[in-house]
Amino acid sequence: MNAQIWIVDFGSQYTQLIARIYRELGFKSEILTIDQSFELLKKTKPELLILSGSPQSVFEDSTDYSLYFSSDIPVLGLCYGMQLMAQHFGGVVNKGIIGEYGKSKIRDLNNTFNIGEKFIAWMSHSDHVAVCPDNFEVFLKSENNLIAGIKHQNQNFWGLQFHPEVIHTVKGKEILLHFVEEIGLEENWKNEEIYETCIREVENIGDEFVLCAFSGGVDSLVAASIAHKKLGDKLYCFFVDHGLLRPQDYKHIELLKRESYLNIETIDAKETFLNKLAGISDPEKKRKIIGTTFIEVFDQKVKEFERTKNIKFTYLLQGTLYPDIIESHSPHKKGGKSVTIKSHHNVGGLPEKMNLKLLEPLKSLFKDEVRRIGTFLDLDKSWLYRHPFPGPGLGIRILGAIDAIKIEQVQKSDQILLEELVRSEYYNKCWQSLTVHIPQKTVGVKGDARAYEEVICVRIVGSRDGMTATWSHVPYEVLDKISSRITNEVSGITRVVYDITSKPPGTIEWE
Repeated sequence: MNAQIWIVDFGSQYTQLIARIYRELGFKSEILTIDQSFELLKKTKPELLILSGSPQSVFEDSTDYSLYFSSDIPVLGLCYGMQLMAQHFGGVVNKGIIGEYGKSKIRDLNNTFNIGEKFIAWMSHSDHVAVCPDNFEVFLKSENNLIAGIKHQNQNFWGLQFHPEVIHTVKGKEILLHFVEEIGLEENWKNEEIYETCIREVENIGDEFVLCAFSGGVDSLVAASIAHKKLGDKLYCFFVDHGLLRPQDYKHIELLKRESYLNIETIDAKETFLNKLAGISDPEKKRKIIGTTFIEVFDQKVKEFERTKNIKFTYLLQGTLYPDIIESHSPHKKGGKSVTIKSHHNVGGLPEKMNLKLLEPLKSLFKDEVRRIGTFLDLDKSWLYRHPFPGPGLGIRILGAIDAIKIEQVQKSDQILLEELVRSEYYNKCWQSLTVHIPQKTVGVKGDARAYEEVICVRIVGSRDGMTATWSHVPYEVLDKISSRITNEVSGITRVVYDITSKPPGTIEWE
């Protein structure tokens, strides 16, 4: 362990954001479970120890954390971590009755961060520190007059009740930078080091053939490009057409076949996927069916290659990112406290026994970091900045059971959305855009006749990493054009609605 910063993961959905921001600032950081941190602290110590937030309450936690505070290690506690710190040093934590969630105004009593007397921060807590411990002082308060920040008068112990790692905290990066500047850390984490970390995931697999689950999105593209550097012709990329793709996806794959150095082959599995999804409405079941069917399709392809080309595949390469993992299950088999949000097709949907070993060089990175690596590899910018598209595709953008008519409605409406965002030059101003089929009939008028048809929801969000997101304030004239075209050009759709839900409380995708 040679990271300067250790982040103890108590299960917050934002934990990896802390690591990402510090890496972006140039400081190598690693995420540890509680058990791992205890073991490592017996042998060595970091230059900064960070205690993350948690979905749990300190009143449900009987673990002795005195090891974190028994030496001269600087400690920063965030949200739950601050409450543990306050409790350890004799402060009082009250069980929450009314929580603070979302954006909140924070008063910096001493102008500690030099970002103004008041700033906006992202809150997500119920319990709170009611009485500051002895030898600590309160230096931040929330707009509800709750304690939002504490610091020890003589040692480098700090606590923040809010989440500076979330993009919605104004100057959050500067706030996190403040603590490493306080203890004088020097930068040691640049694009080259990030790239080498990814390369290490593939360099030890030996003289084996690798099968890539290739979608054409930035994640699989960068993962395949990294693997190709080491594997060359031993990497085979298979693009599975599961029948749940958009028109733009087919065009993009054809472009990559012509202009990239990757060996890409399309597998037409539309009928297989749609037959297995027939009549399935539950979103978790749909995700898991898609995940297991992906593996079945790849197994069939492996057997075909073994039979016809005398090739033995050992690994399955995927562009899995950290948000896929943290939202599906705890990333740590031992000592993890994360809460499942939803299963992802390439994580929660995988069967327990596979014939292929998983190879995931991007599994510790976020989307913005992946794009940085893609730029480092000189990949085309237009390839790297396509909007994210989920592996299950339109399967999770059609609420309820899937059929050919609904697929066509979402495909056509999504294409209209893409065209209008590009035409208005708004596409690159947002993180992700999508349309969702809502199986609810509403009354409308088309021509002089009554129409009783279904609903398309348009969703456009801004984000930096997909862990949090805000709905985009798209100009009314752009939304008007999108709505008009969808209701006029997509058969069976009478009504268009715009989703103005942020994440949290919603997720970016509807299912």
